Amino acid sequence: MTPSDVKATLSFSDGSPSMELPIYKGTIGPDVIDIRKLYGQTGKFTYDPGFLSTASCNSSITYIDGDKGELLYRGYPIEQLAVNCDYLETCYLLLNGELPNATQKADFQASVTNHTMVNEQMQFFLRGFRRDAHPMAVMTGLVGALSAFYHDSTDINNPEHREIAAIRLIAKMPTLVAMAYKYTVGQPYIYPKNDLSYAGNFLRMMFATPCEEYKVSPVIERALDRIFILHADHEQNASTSTVRLCGSSGTNPFAAIAAGVACLWGPAHGGANEACLNMLEDIQAMGGVAKVGEFMNQVKDKNSGVRLMGFGHRVYKNYDPRAKLMQETCKEVLQELGLENDPLFKLAMALEKIALEDDYFVARKLYPNVDFYSGIVQRAIGIPVPLFTAIFALARTVGWIAQLNEMIADPEYKIGRPRQLFVGSAKRDVKPLAQR
Repeated sequence: MTPSDVKATLSFSDGSPSMELPIYKGTIGPDVIDIRKLYGQTGKFTYDPGFLSTASCNSSITYIDGDKGELLYRGYPIEQLAVNCDYLETCYLLLNGELPNATQKADFQASVTNHTMVNEQMQFFLRGFRRDAHPMAVMTGLVGALSAFYHDSTDINNPEHREIAAIRLIAKMPTLVAMAYKYTVGQPYIYPKNDLSYAGNFLRMMFATPCEEYKVSPVIERALDRIFILHADHEQNASTSTVRLCGSSGTNPFAAIAAGVACLWGPAHGGANEACLNMLEDIQAMGGVAKVGEFMNQVKDKNSGVRLMGFGHRVYKNYDPRAKLMQETCKEVLQELGLENDPLFKLAMALEKIALEDDYFVARKLYPNVDFYSGIVQRAIGIPVPLFTAIFALARTVGWIAQLNEMIADPEYKIGRPRQLFVGSAKRDVKPLAQR
């Protein structure tokens, strides 16, 4: 953090003495007013529900410029990483700050590949769930349970433990997601195969059966790898903040990541692409493409309660840069699978056309976001809708770990303890039962 020459002066209309607050400049982005001494000097807190105007940490991992529609991982634009790098290179970058050279890439890939199997006892743990359980219910349990199997990497303050926990989590998440899927459909688990890529291995574990050899489609493999890259990190969002807050207590890395998985499950966060597909299926049930105009009119009517899912973004006030990349991938996948004429995909394209041309949506910058396209791609690949969020968790795991490691290495980090504006009853006495 670089201190600014300019200071902020806080003055009070009740005659209390004013105070000067330091201002820090980041590499890019808004300046930050340091309020750490505010309570000590004034006895007052700030009030910021949802932390929309509060920086909870300093970070050098990911930067978003919502107005420009820009996303940078360690300074590299997401557009360049998605085109020139694979997911494991992106993981290495997020964890270490720089892209790997050829030797580093090979070593990192080998390390992840050699940790993809999970303890056999995990199969028995899975049997405790109902077959129709939501995959995210299963995943919160499985990820949390990793700490019961890997005691040798649960000390969050030990850098070596954190490093091995990071490799284990990145390597085992695809295996766990595939196991959760196979369990719900009643098929045998497929073990990882070391000669496949990260995305290729996941596809095989998901869709292969012991009956025949499974061939990985390069187009689908590349599409899934891109989904992973685009979801790898996204600054201080709800699940990342949860992982940081959870990890600040000193809990083990597996538990902190399980907390992130639980947070991601919410429909306003990781469940958005699932909600988007459900919306498309609802419109299809109404009558499909012919009913898109009617549906959009309902969206415009504030009293209808109908929401347009997969459009607009909390941070991006411009086009989501990930959506452009996912749109290209979406077209490639539909072409590869011969699904250009699938009714649901035609419906999605009709929805996209209106949102990009109708003044109501253009004026509000309700562009299609990454969830809109990634949901369509995953459905085309054959991934069931309830599993979408689990795949998001798989991809985001590396971002959570990088953020957790950064927090622990920060000399200024403390256990998270937000304050409150208390509006309940003042102190009062308990009356005897007969007098209440």
